[in-house]
Amino acid sequence: MLRREDEINLKKLRTPYFLIDEERIRYNLAILEGVQKRTGCKILLAQKAFSTFSCYPLLSSCLAGSTASGLYEARLGKEYFGKETHVFSPAYRDDEFAELLQVSDHIVFNSVRQLLRFGARAKAAGKSIGLRINPECSTQEGHAIYDPCAPLSRLGVTLENLEAAMEEDPAGEGVYSESILSMLDGFHIHTLCEQNSDALLVTAQAFEEKFGKYLSGMKWINFGGGHHITREDYDLETLESVICHFRDKYCIQVYLEPGEAVVLNAGYLVSSVLEIVKNGREIAILDASAACHMPDVLEMPYRPPVRGSGEPEEKPFFYRLAGPTCLAGDVMGDYSFDKELKEGDLVIFEDMALYTMVKTNTFNGMRLPDISLLKPDGKVEQIRSFGYEDFKNRLS
Repeated sequence: MLRREDEINLKKLRTPYFLIDEERIRYNLAILEGVQKRTGCKILLAQKAFSTFSCYPLLSSCLAGSTASGLYEARLGKEYFGKETHVFSPAYRDDEFAELLQVSDHIVFNSVRQLLRFGARAKAAGKSIGLRINPECSTQEGHAIYDPCAPLSRLGVTLENLEAAMEEDPAGEGVYSESILSMLDGFHIHTLCEQNSDALLVTAQAFEEKFGKYLSGMKWINFGGGHHITREDYDLETLESVICHFRDKYCIQVYLEPGEAVVLNAGYLVSSVLEIVKNGREIAILDASAACHMPDVLEMPYRPPVRGSGEPEEKPFFYRLAGPTCLAGDVMGDYSFDKELKEGDLVIFEDMALYTMVKTNTFNGMRLPDISLLKPDGKVEQIRSFGYEDFKNRLS
């Protein structure tokens, strides 16, 4: 964990940079390993949240494999993580599917039509085949952009659509219901986002009520991600009861694929104050950008935690923290501090391992933050640096 004395070492590297906390990752893995041992479930890394493959040897020492949202993530997981490689995409490309078969073990389809289009090829290649289900049970509030059960969702097959497909011929090739279910090894359900296990329980009950009759003969069920398993207030008992219920009643393997829980509170974005301007209040312009380096701040939106800060006006010195791009809304939020901020001071954003490095961009020609590793002994090791070539090579 980042200690006050460690901040001396943080000043030795050029900001902004991401700092991955190895000790915290080990803490999270210990919790996940306990869930696996007590329930027999398999937990996978969702690479969409964290793809820093230099950490994969550590993660693979505990987790059962990785999940991917397409070909490149699947390749990364196969090459650097090993073990099981699962992939889901709302729609697969003809020109990539053959390569995808070479690097994936489980392939999940988003619709019956996609299943009938590609499933036979995947089955012939020895892959485990799944179908994503939409149980039409929303447990989220305020974040429709992350809700796969929101109205008009493109993600997953509803009960109405599945049963209609089992009565009709969606491919127009004489393939009917008996072939649809016989092609499947499992179902995939992903409806949560940063939630506790009470939301999983509600979702699992809704799924079982609608689709439980189709679980006979299935080999696995995947409850997706969004489980904040390593959060301090997370209810492990409820999670494990849901897993064991499906394991015992249907004799199937249960998978979970959290991204955030694996690296929750295990990363920092270390930035420096470039300038202080005043317009109604003092505004600290940093060398880190919300738009480029932590876009979820604007997308969700949310106010990221800052080390040593308080709520607005809670502490004596009150600032708006903002980025250096030309986007007027490149703002992280309002914070207060015990001491006055000055040019060159470090501002350390917390919980920055997830959905940051995988989402960074070079808008305005902003330099991508370097990536460093905080070892348990307090030493900081730089594992990747970025420069002008990384910006230029994305363009033409």
